[in-house]
Amino acid sequence: MGQQVAQGSFSRLVRKQMDSKLVKPFKSFSSFTRRDFLYRAAAVGGTGLLLNTMNAWGMGIGSTMSAPPALSGSGKGKKVLILGAGLAGLTAAYELGKLGYQCQILEARAFAGGRCQTARKGFSLTELGGEKQTCEFDEGHYINHGPWRIPLHHQSTLHYTKLFEVPLEVMVNDNDHSYVYSENAGPFAGKRMRIKEIKADMRGHVSELLAKSVKNNSLDQELTADDKRLLLDYLAHEGQLAGADLQYKGRTGRGFAVNPGAGLSPGPGKQSDPLGFKELLSSKLGNVYSAVQDFPMQNTMFQPVGGMDAIPKAFEKRVGKNIRYKSEVQTIRQNDKGVTVTYKDTATNKVSTISADYCLCAIPLSVLRQIDTDFSDKFKQAVASVAYAPVGKIGLQMKRRFWEEDDNIYGGHVLTDLKGINTISMPSYNFQKKKGVLLGYYQYQTAAIEISALSPKERAEFAVAAGQKIFPQYQDAFENAFSVAWHRVQYNLGGWAEWTDKTRAAAYPTLLEGEGRIMLAGEHLSYLTGWQAGAIESAWQQIAKIHERASA
Repeated sequence: MGQQVAQGSFSRLVRKQMDSKLVKPFKSFSSFTRRDFLYRAAAVGGTGLLLNTMNAWGMGIGSTMSAPPALSGSGKGKKVLILGAGLAGLTAAYELGKLGYQCQILEARAFAGGRCQTARKGFSLTELGGEKQTCEFDEGHYINHGPWRIPLHHQSTLHYTKLFEVPLEVMVNDNDHSYVYSENAGPFAGKRMRIKEIKADMRGHVSELLAKSVKNNSLDQELTADDKRLLLDYLAHEGQLAGADLQYKGRTGRGFAVNPGAGLSPGPGKQSDPLGFKELLSSKLGNVYSAVQDFPMQNTMFQPVGGMDAIPKAFEKRVGKNIRYKSEVQTIRQNDKGVTVTYKDTATNKVSTISADYCLCAIPLSVLRQIDTDFSDKFKQAVASVAYAPVGKIGLQMKRRFWEEDDNIYGGHVLTDLKGINTISMPSYNFQKKKGVLLGYYQYQTAAIEISALSPKERAEFAVAAGQKIFPQYQDAFENAFSVAWHRVQYNLGGWAEWTDKTRAAAYPTLLEGEGRIMLAGEHLSYLTGWQAGAIESAWQQIAKIHERASA
């Protein structure tokens, strides 16, 4: 969908994004936390009727909708044209079809799903200005280079996985036995450390400090004797403080120097020594964790068995007959009687026209603004005002699962300040098999733009060289790679919409309202940007408006 972007146009787009205030330079490990990424990516909040009373950063709630709207009446005799077979478009076609609407979807790609993609053997991708990549992973291995996890509170996404019987498995989203590696960690710089060591020792030392302040009556706020006793009991348990002097001397949860076992050797094992409190404070590594996960995250999340594209494939089984693939939208026009769209068959270059009573446009705004429309100037300005995040991912196939065999890490992430890497993630499937595919980096903003200028081969070399600093097995185990830079993917031009307070106030209401017989839908019209639930719930909300207008 949309016009082909020439390499020169892409370069101008990159320069514009790099000049944008939204592109923040990499600073240090202490300034990067999962909270920073998650709040930017998810802009935590709900949809539905609460949208007008929320702001992007102030509400810690999940998606507010767990089922599509209960719509009465019939859409028989009315035609709805849907632009884009991403999750928003697929959802709309499925739900409107149940009401009797005649739905036609135009999809520029040869497959459905939009950004919901899975790279496995034979999957091909050609970025703008780049060379063609064809995934060479072994059979049974893959990388979800688009969305890759489903939170438990995204009940709208889970509604369809349950309804369509898409099998799910646990995605290990947090693993204390994994590593943190920082090159800016003072006394611990350049040293990989188990996350659980940092957590245990920071909590132990802080608990000791607070416990002693309670015991010495040095708290500013007065506590009763019972309050103090109960608080000390809690702190002794929380920090595993020993003896009457309430000292933190380490705990088994941080790991052993020698693990306990049978007989006399290793017998009881040997407990490891805790890290020094001053060194931990100096390293700033305590910033890698918080008491609980940020709201969009849980320690365990879900993923479809075999790849995230199982979700759009399940939709395709039900509405695939209504999808016209390789159909790139050229123009959009409307009047008081209907909507007319011209589109090009990308296989034959033949241009055709199609009309409908209403149109639901689920094309990303980054692409929609390049299409010839007769929207009002106000609406065009709103479409053009929303930035999209540069995002990059890479999957690295390793010939052996050294993270499991050598380091006993099963799923979860390695947290690092290595520039351009951000996160390394171990797969949560095929445990104990011979091979596996790691997520070698998950980058965004400036780093994503810089690395996207490299060839696929150079991206892989970059990821392997960086990972080698953490895992000495990386280079020897590496076999092949598949990468994506979403800001260079023709029909996406970005990973997700990036709203600001200003654009939320000025453009968001305009885009939600639509114009004439055209409504918009997608993750960009939600406060769950970057999540599949945002696209699904946006579609639910917008089809209700179309049905209301069509029934008037």
